[in-house]
Amino acid sequence: MNVIETLAVVGATGAVGRIILKLLAERQFPAKRIRLLASARSAGRTIDVGGAALMVEEMTPEAFAGVTVAIGSTPDEVALEFVPWAVEQGAIVVDESAAYRMDPTVPLVIPEVNPEAIGEHKGIIASPNCSTTQMVMALKPLHDVARVRRVVVSTYQAVSGAGLAASEELRGGMRGLLADEPEPRKIFPHPIAGNLIPQIGSLRDGGSTSEEMKMVLETRKILGDPTIGLCVTCVRVPVFHGHSESILVETEKKLSAAEARELLAAAPGVVVQDDLGSGVYPTPRTATDRDEVFVGRIREDQSSPNGISLWCVSDNLRKGAATNAVQIAEVLAR
Repeated sequence: MNVIETLAVVGATGAVGRIILKLLAERQFPAKRIRLLASARSAGRTIDVGGAALMVEEMTPEAFAGVTVAIGSTPDEVALEFVPWAVEQGAIVVDESAAYRMDPTVPLVIPEVNPEAIGEHKGIIASPNCSTTQMVMALKPLHDVARVRRVVVSTYQAVSGAGLAASEELRGGMRGLLADEPEPRKIFPHPIAGNLIPQIGSLRDGGSTSEEMKMVLETRKILGDPTIGLCVTCVRVPVFHGHSESILVETEKKLSAAEARELLAAAPGVVVQDDLGSGVYPTPRTATDRDEVFVGRIREDQSSPNGISLWCVSDNLRKGAATNAVQIAEVLAR
């Protein structure tokens, strides 16, 4: 692996940014220098990165001078501002926001699925939505052998996907619910403690939400097949970490449950935990602080001649965000 001269982490003080820094140290990322960039209000703070105290710099156009690769974990509007600055200065940007994912000139990459797309970049590489990432990791081995034609998926998404304030809202809500007291609510449209909220994102034409449409469009782009049909329902659940998905996959060629289980077990980055009789299947707590995608409850769908049903769980802040971006940067280094 080659050594990258200067790696910048944009949004270094956020929840995902902190995990990126932890991963860079754990995985001994090959960079001579790591720089931390964030908003003006965070500039001047110091953060420990692998035993070194690094100072956070203000994100400005000039701050990207000399940067080789930049990993960005910011809101869409911030990405739209800083990414052109970085590219103009000669950096390659690995962007975790949704700002560039559907741009036809920007590759949308999961390294275990379509690493070849990285070579098509023109300065920007996008990392997918967290829910898309884990689902496509499970779809890819089935698609390669039997060609996926239709997917029906319901997600059970942890509050950490909505940020640190959302996790605090769940904690406060749980206390209020148990004490029969008012529950704080600023992030979610309904109380989240002891509840399920079948809306993530804003309303789109046809009655879907923006989160649901992300999964539809991103899946087709990553797998390179615009004909795949997807029906998606995204639900926020009172879980702190780890997104779960119930997935029905209909394929062109019939697969048995045993064949699907074997394909998934051999797929890079996928761990099969599937023994219902012994109570073995993935849960959000199984996946917390792990980089793999966990799959279980693999079975043939009795209502569909070519259907496979499965249960898929992953840490949304790790493989769903930070880990995927760091893996893309590692491919760039290679």
